[in-house]
Amino acid sequence: MSAALSGNASALFDLKSASLTLVAFVLKTGNVQALEQALTEKFGDTPDFFSHDPVVIDLTHLSSLAVATINFPALIDLLKRFRMTPVAVRGGNAKQMADALDAGLGEAPDSQSARPQTVVQEVVKEVIREVQVEVPVSAPTMIIDKPLRSGQQIYAKGGDLVVLAVVNHGAEVIADGSIHVYAPLRGKAIAGAKGNASARIFSTCMEPELLSIAGTYRTTENPLPQEVLGKPAQIRLEGERLVYEAIKI
Repeated sequence: MSAALSGNASALFDLKSASLTLVAFVLKTGNVQALEQALTEKFGDTPDFFSHDPVVIDLTHLSSLAVATINFPALIDLLKRFRMTPVAVRGGNAKQMADALDAGLGEAPDSQSARPQTVVQEVVKEVIREVQVEVPVSAPTMIIDKPLRSGQQIYAKGGDLVVLAVVNHGAEVIADGSIHVYAPLRGKAIAGAKGNASARIFSTCMEPELLSIAGTYRTTENPLPQEVLGKPAQIRLEGERLVYEAIKI
């Protein structure tokens, strides 16, 4: 029975590192009675100031006092009366820390930099696992090395499109990324089809029927500037305006 349960442990629970924000209760006296009076004066009229908040008892101010013994069971009961939940202790000397552990408190690191290296390594591994799951793998660039005739349509989903031959009138080249045509571009070119405003359109001979980047388009009804028409050029998006730039080859 126990062997079966042991084999199924991973299905019943996981152990993972956690980063929690805790209230630090900085203790400046070992006198629990004096502390009770001070807490009553400060929070006596506001019993709901805390809501069972987990707290770390910070002993930094008492660690150098060898005679500063602390009645941790009484201190824990006192803090619980004021709706605080002591869970750990930090910063004390060896005797104080031992007494705190005997009272059922855990040992908290003095700072984030003092976290055990094994825990840090597990956190890093967990982050890497999350990144590996959530970040999609880049789509490969699609390469077309044959001329595209009227009526043909090529779509590079998730990546760039490279065409090594002429894109004739009536043909369409579409890409979620950028479009590179190392030949005359005479058909329609639609880059950034899913909204990628950083996409661009390149051609060694820019003569398109239609250009579009992330939904901003231009047709032959509005001719291209003479410095790029029929020449090597690139088209990019600047705000909501298409920008045309000649390329020197």
